[in-house]
Amino acid sequence: MPMSSPSGVRRPFVVMAKPAGSACNMRCAYCYYLHNPASSPGGVMSPETLESLIRTTIAASPGPVVSFVWHGGEPMLAGLDFYREAVRLQKQMLPEGWECWNNLQTNGLALDDAWCCFLAGEHFDVGVSLDGTAPVHDAFRPDAAGHATYDRIAANIRLLQSHGIQPDLLCTVNAQTAENGRLVYSTLRDLGTGWIQFIPVVIRNPDGTLAEPSVSPRAYGEFLKDVFAQWFYHDLDKAEIQLFSETARMLSGGEASLCWLRETCGDAPVVEKDGSVYACDHFVRAEYRRGSLLDTPFEQLINSPEQMAFGQQKKDGLTAACRNCPWLSLCHGGCPKDRFALSPDGEAGQYALCEGLKMYFDYAVPRLRRAMALSAQGTDRSRVMQLLIQEERKQFQGVSRNDPCPCGCGKKFKQCCQKRVP
Repeated sequence: MPMSSPSGVRRPFVVMAKPAGSACNMRCAYCYYLHNPASSPGGVMSPETLESLIRTTIAASPGPVVSFVWHGGEPMLAGLDFYREAVRLQKQMLPEGWECWNNLQTNGLALDDAWCCFLAGEHFDVGVSLDGTAPVHDAFRPDAAGHATYDRIAANIRLLQSHGIQPDLLCTVNAQTAENGRLVYSTLRDLGTGWIQFIPVVIRNPDGTLAEPSVSPRAYGEFLKDVFAQWFYHDLDKAEIQLFSETARMLSGGEASLCWLRETCGDAPVVEKDGSVYACDHFVRAEYRRGSLLDTPFEQLINSPEQMAFGQQKKDGLTAACRNCPWLSLCHGGCPKDRFALSPDGEAGQYALCEGLKMYFDYAVPRLRRAMALSAQGTDRSRVMQLLIQEERKQFQGVSRNDPCPCGCGKKFKQCCQKRVP
């Protein structure tokens, strides 16, 4: 039976499988998994565990699409033969009319023609991590020997493209990335893959403050506004940015597909290489272990009272400031792992980047709504962009660079909105 909500309504889920555990061929400065004690070093998921993973996931799924995300560490360290066997088992066990969606989340360092042929032939979606520009990427994402990786990964992205795969690009937003959002965005856009995710780095010090190289809330907000302006006024027809697409979907009445933007969570359980099931990728700790799929039906593990309570706590644990926020319906309080700040009235449990998200919503939502209204009138996308640019320029007409910014931020125009006027 499929995963169920507390009301008993069936819902789909995504398995995040870690066939090589925390093992990795890179040493990213902000990695949250490499030294995870729940993932023992060395070795790969056994054939017996892989078989159980495929069989029990299919058995617990509502279908007709069964979703697997292959993650790590670095999942490619499990080897190409591992994935050949995984696909063979999927095809063998799928009910008639069903299919498996496979997504490989990789750093891209080990890609070659053999891997690309397999991934293309078996219709894998691929996500590749690349931190925007080479200087920032290489400062934070060296290989295990300490060598730069940007050029090798960029070349492997082009290799994927030569095989007909347009990978999702995953870029972290850290303290350095945030300093030049437009350059970071344009560099990724020019790779031509068509899809970009920006993932903020949030690392907590023991005292509850943000540790380096985390992005600060205000820097995150400025980064998102800079990227949004560049995309919105120039690239609506060239690229999809995950957060912006999610915002537009929710403004249209849809539900977010990103777990951290949804009202509740808990529908992306992790399966470690030994078969242990955990609540979430960021909660692979002993207290969040739900059991092993080797001795307990997966359905029972992911539908356990503990797992359902974990997902519901995302909603129930909101601060009063969140519950009264006009943007609650769009962010739902952010990811629980990052709820360690104080709210404006001193309540614990506020999303650490709340201020930045508010800055983004304040800037982006009115513009998205205007674009959606124009599209609803039948205006084609290129004309929508022309009209939006005209309206934006008119809004700031006559404002000089040293005038107070019309947005009301308290800064001079040149220090705020001027750089975003198309």
